[in-house]
Amino acid sequence: MLRVLVGIVSAVAVLVGAVLGGVTVTMRDSYSAGGGSGPFSGGWPVPRSAPAGATVVAVLLGTDGTVVSDALLPYEAFARDSHFFVYTVAAERRPTPLSGGLGVVPEHTFDTAPSPDVVVVPAVVRQEPQLRDWLRGQASRGAYLLGVCAGAEVLADAGLLAGRRATSFWQRLGGLRDSHPDTTWLAGERFVEDGRIITTAGVTSGLAGSLRLIELLAGPDVATRVGREVSYHDWAPRTLTHIPERSLVVGDLPYALNAAFPRLRPTIGIGLTDGVGEIDLAAAFETYAGTSFAARTVPVATQPTVTTRHGLLLTADLMPVDRLIVPGVDRPGSGTAIWAADRHIDITLPHAGRKPGEFAFDPLLRDLAEHTDRATARTTAKFTEYPVDHLMLTGAAWPWRSTVIAVLVLGAAVGAGVLPTWVARRRRRRMHSPVLGLGPATTHASADARSPSLPG
Repeated sequence: MLRVLVGIVSAVAVLVGAVLGGVTVTMRDSYSAGGGSGPFSGGWPVPRSAPAGATVVAVLLGTDGTVVSDALLPYEAFARDSHFFVYTVAAERRPTPLSGGLGVVPEHTFDTAPSPDVVVVPAVVRQEPQLRDWLRGQASRGAYLLGVCAGAEVLADAGLLAGRRATSFWQRLGGLRDSHPDTTWLAGERFVEDGRIITTAGVTSGLAGSLRLIELLAGPDVATRVGREVSYHDWAPRTLTHIPERSLVVGDLPYALNAAFPRLRPTIGIGLTDGVGEIDLAAAFETYAGTSFAARTVPVATQPTVTTRHGLLLTADLMPVDRLIVPGVDRPGSGTAIWAADRHIDITLPHAGRKPGEFAFDPLLRDLAEHTDRATARTTAKFTEYPVDHLMLTGAAWPWRSTVIAVLVLGAAVGAGVLPTWVARRRRRRMHSPVLGLGPATTHASADARSPSLPG
């Protein structure tokens, strides 16, 4: 019985250790900001000033990490119209990681930030007390609050959703109902509006919530134009907010496999160029690493910092990669092209020749399916709450790399489980087996000694 118990414990230890180790590596890579941690020569740029009369929008960032699309999709949506002035804010002004490994330098700290009219609250890795205190202060001033995806949990933990209706990422709703029963949590809604607080479903739904706030604060014509420019799938002002209610199914297994077993996955460089659109950039990091975990992504540029189309300061580096994907442009910069050519790295331009009306995620999901597998691409779309049925996906049917590794780990766990019993049986056999030189051979010799001699 003891041997069986030891075997079970050994098997579980091997399996759990491998899974936890893999998830730890995946999360470490995903929230490791590229490009260093301190200011470069000359320090960080001086923060911009808000134009007179502009509606000021603050996009909140967590010091230890923020979901890339939760932050960058609303950032670009608001920044596309001159009614709004958008900045990022965090506890410290140093590179903070976005999921997928992109480093961004907040424009303001909580102490220096101008008073916002709107605060975008994305999902963050850790809720610092200073973050919640600042958020409560802006709510008490009457600012609009936009909780994107699991950013609704930040709002709830700050006590700002008590007695209200809200939504969040579909996988988190059950836990939120348990932890915050004083909020009415609604499933199957793209966003929920309750007074000056809007909460959205997962990831890309933050764009729908942003467009709703743009409609409220700048008018339906502005919202329609911005929605058309970013080509968010099937969106229009006053569109019904109902979406399918989601739950975990067997088909979602690629999400767990890719997160738990990252060994041998490729490293993809995401080429950063000055003036790149924030949504295009978010789509690349979100698709390949932030949600699918099919690859490790790293920001690549020939200079230490890059500035996006609407003034977001990013950090980057040059490091070995297996592929180079440059989003948001029709051609790479000359420095990037030379760097890739010298290392015989092919460059993929997913947004080159983009079809009219195509959302930034569309070509990247197609590329993910082609280079990884269709199941991973569909799971990625589901976990970003983006429809995928309108896309023609080609490629392998299943993530065989992570599946094979999972089978090998499971085999090792089974081996560790049966090892104590096998060793014990071997010992018993050795104890009961005859000693060399004794036993039957000795008996025969004695019998021969007692036999009469035959005549010669």
